[in-house]
Amino acid sequence: METNKKTTSPLIDEGIITDPSKKRYILIVVGLATFFSAFITTSITVALPTIANQFQIDAIIQTWIATIFLLAVAICSAPFGKISGRFGLKKFLNLGIITIILACFGVAFAPSAEILLFFRAIQGVGSAMISVSTVALISHAMPFKERGKAIGITISCVYIGLTLGPVVGGIITQNMGWQGMFLIIIPLLLINLILSYLKVDKEWKMGEKEPFDYVGTFLYSIGILLAIYGFTIINTFLGIILTIFGLIVLGIFAKYELKQINPVFEVKLFKNVKFTTATLVALISYLATFIVTYIITYHLQYIKGMDPQISGIILIVTSGLMAIIAPFSGRLSDKIDPQKLSVIGMILVTISVGILTFLNETTPLYVVIIAMALEGIGLGLFTSPNTNTIMSSVPRKFTSIASATVSTARVIGQTLSLGMLTILFATIMGSVQIIPDIYPELILTSQIAFGISTILCIIAVILSFVGVRTKSNLQG
Repeated sequence: METNKKTTSPLIDEGIITDPSKKRYILIVVGLATFFSAFITTSITVALPTIANQFQIDAIIQTWIATIFLLAVAICSAPFGKISGRFGLKKFLNLGIITIILACFGVAFAPSAEILLFFRAIQGVGSAMISVSTVALISHAMPFKERGKAIGITISCVYIGLTLGPVVGGIITQNMGWQGMFLIIIPLLLINLILSYLKVDKEWKMGEKEPFDYVGTFLYSIGILLAIYGFTIINTFLGIILTIFGLIVLGIFAKYELKQINPVFEVKLFKNVKFTTATLVALISYLATFIVTYIITYHLQYIKGMDPQISGIILIVTSGLMAIIAPFSGRLSDKIDPQKLSVIGMILVTISVGILTFLNETTPLYVVIIAMALEGIGLGLFTSPNTNTIMSSVPRKFTSIASATVSTARVIGQTLSLGMLTILFATIMGSVQIIPDIYPELILTSQIAFGISTILCIIAVILSFVGVRTKSNLQG
């Protein structure tokens, strides 16, 4: 009997759950948390023109309402990867939910654009907590052969949140005011929090006795802040200086981390080609595609004259298809090389963005919808397998760091994507409100942005092929 206990103890120590009902509750708690985190990311999209009108802000500040949320996630994700493991993945997830609840109150009752931006940043901090802890928790709790399926379900919940965000946000904005979209989810978040405390009775901790890398955390946070903020104003001399200085600090951070016994981020993981290519492709894919929703929102509301409610319903096409396909592609990635699925997905995304490069005032709505459908199918095929590649290519003890890598790659890509749009707005349109007189400049901005995105997608496809051709080194 003693031998049997020793044989099974490593499995128990690693936190793998075998009870089907407990696995189900973990998926429910994680799924709801990621859903609400995604919901607050996109629900504000269709409300931006309304918010801009209320606070009388220009197009650049309008874009920053979305950008500052992502910047906060980008700054926090890497250090949170280490902190969440020490603190406990479930506790950290719950803390993220609480943070978002408080921030939703702040956003809803913000008396000015400045206060709104502040609480959007706090929402980003809470979202980073959820993003880092959920994927790590799934990867740590689920058996290896079920990991892709679980990740697919989790990502599907993200896409459902992304889908319903613009739709529900548009309906609420049109009928109740934009503030209602944040107030309505507060009781739902409380239910998720209670469910987590009552039904998930296990905790997952990693490296709680290891010293924390405060210097590395400081270097990373400053480097990311300067690099990303500088990029958003890179059309100015100050922006160029900040971007260069930020990249230098990140270089110092990487060199410093290589020398640490307990770094805040395991830079050595990038020696793994599978891990590196999948991470780069994830970052580039978000950089290329995140602005699609924003540009189409502006196109539908400004150029086509649609209201937020109708715009939100149309935007359901992309995220809806992503939500449907993600669980199936995740399950399939447990059986075949996930990066092969990633290649197919990115090819479809490339075609989609290429079509949107020709978007103008005469483009039929059905062409826009076809392009959105191709993007949804492509990203549905791409994201779950690519995430599975990242999480499965590292030893189990690094799951929280790999999860932080997934989150960081996503939000850096998203933030740089909006930064790219901000630069184009500032260069082509200037710091002005979007009015009919500058609609031609808005269309030109959209076409250039989609052209750049198409090139980025092609690069992502090439990198995916490199990953496929690399010998598999997936971990158990």
